[in-house]
Amino acid sequence: MSFPGGTSVTRLTVYPDGGGTPHVHLASTEAYVVIGGRGELHTLDVSGEHRTPLAEGSTVWFRPGTIHRAVNHGELRVVVVMSNAGLPEAGDAVMTFPPEVLADPERYREAVALPAPQRRDLAVEGFRRLTGDPRLLDEFYDQAVALVRPAVAGWRELWHTTVEAETRRTAAVLTALSGGDGRHLRETALYGSAQSDTDRPGMCGRLRTHDVLRPEVIRGSGEPAR
Repeated sequence: MSFPGGTSVTRLTVYPDGGGTPHVHLASTEAYVVIGGRGELHTLDVSGEHRTPLAEGSTVWFRPGTIHRAVNHGELRVVVVMSNAGLPEAGDAVMTFPPEVLADPERYREAVALPAPQRRDLAVEGFRRLTGDPRLLDEFYDQAVALVRPAVAGWRELWHTTVEAETRRTAAVLTALSGGDGRHLRETALYGSAQSDTDRPGMCGRLRTHDVLRPEVIRGSGEPAR
């Protein structure tokens, strides 16, 4: 059974120098729950550019299409909650490289493979072009869609087994409850997922992930109610 709502949870320590790599998600909503430090969230969408202060206790989230990057002003640490668990790892993110890079899938893959500081600087270059001329945003969105389009069939299958399955399960429970049937209350389980032993570089900082798609069954059958 996946994490509630088919979401994912990641612990993010934002890079101390230069901030994160600006990027956009095409299908998934992202939330930041700040657990320490301070910084800013830089965003760009059709309404323009915005900078949101981040400090311990802040919680912000944004929909697909919001270009974003985190900037660290002092030990910024965040719990990231993403909708559609597994989709970001499967490629639901496009970085704001200059349009000549985005137009060529091979050049885009090469840019993604650059060391993190070089990759970030190239994406920041593209981000600055977008903020300097908002008319370029439509072109960026079109190029981002073209890049991810070949992967969408695989995304749909992943979504079908996580988010959609959770929604179907809730629908079945509501139907049962409306008929006075509480059998699912007796089919319980306790799950857990420890954070990864080591962190890895992400787009905005060092990541420690929780494997919410393959949790440990701590107690109970582990079988979801039907």
